[in-house]
Amino acid sequence: MLTLRERITSLARLGQIFRQAADEKPGKKDRALFDILSKAMIRAGEENPWFTEPFIRSALGALARMLNEGNLQEWTAPYHLPDEPGHPRNVGVIMAGNIPLVGFHDMLCVLISGHHLLGHLSPKDRILPEAVRDLLTAIHPGWGNRIHLTRERLKNMDAVIATGSNNTSRYFEYYFGKLPHIIRKNRNSVALLTGKETHEELGLLADDIFMYFGLGCRNVSLLYVPVGYDFAPLLNTVSEKYGNLALHEKFANNYRYHRAIFLMEQIPHTDAGFFLLREDPAPASPAAVLHYQTYSHPHEVEEYLYGIRNEIQCRAGNLPGWQAFGSTQQPGPWDYADGIDTLKFLQFAE
Repeated sequence: MLTLRERITSLARLGQIFRQAADEKPGKKDRALFDILSKAMIRAGEENPWFTEPFIRSALGALARMLNEGNLQEWTAPYHLPDEPGHPRNVGVIMAGNIPLVGFHDMLCVLISGHHLLGHLSPKDRILPEAVRDLLTAIHPGWGNRIHLTRERLKNMDAVIATGSNNTSRYFEYYFGKLPHIIRKNRNSVALLTGKETHEELGLLADDIFMYFGLGCRNVSLLYVPVGYDFAPLLNTVSEKYGNLALHEKFANNYRYHRAIFLMEQIPHTDAGFFLLREDPAPASPAAVLHYQTYSHPHEVEEYLYGIRNEIQCRAGNLPGWQAFGSTQQPGPWDYADGIDTLKFLQFAE
């Protein structure tokens, strides 16, 4: 048995290994664990070219902060989790693979709650979750019979957490509708600018937009800007920080493809040299394209976003209740995807 204290301690220990890998500074006593993760990072990049070493390190750094022992204790305290659930369940987690370890928070929720994880791995992100399993088992052997990862169809589940698209969600509902479930669809993130942002804030916004090539649901894909907004400071700052994305073959292919479409169809846009800026109200934008929409007053943006709140993951900006620039890719353990309390759900699943 793994007590709650042991679960928190070993997960915090995992966070320490993540931090060492993110900073490229192995601890003297952690070389073996560090090597497991370092090798997995190399293999993950070989299997998925979108998983570049800098972005994998960024993901590990964010997760290391999430796994701070104090954060884990503060997060779990209100739930009064038992040392061992009365009836530990087999919880299926169907993971996406758009950014490195995107399914980690669901893994974390299942494991810290004391249930057993049946994880279905995305072919795009297979190596890193397996490394997490190996690391946790090395940290505490009690995890060995609690983490089961597969690329095959999941069986014998008591509950399921599935992340996919609007299309795949229909299949998830069909197959898993009779089980306790959380089924996630497409979401996107937005930011609101006033024109008064500092150079530092624009640099942080650049992270919100282009971290992980903009492929995550927490990446900002739509900007709200005041009428007459001057994009030059933003474009200059973004180019300084992320202009090297032009050297990435897959990202550059997306840029060239959409540029050709925009030119052929005479769609107005601004060519920033490695991405395209287009006026479009849609929250979702393809890779290497950033949408924007103008506004007259922030209240009209907030009213509109309330109407499509089920399509929005994060809102970044200097408004009350909005996230600070640079924070969308730095969630805490209490920042649940789609605002659905996963730990509470898992108590229900028990």
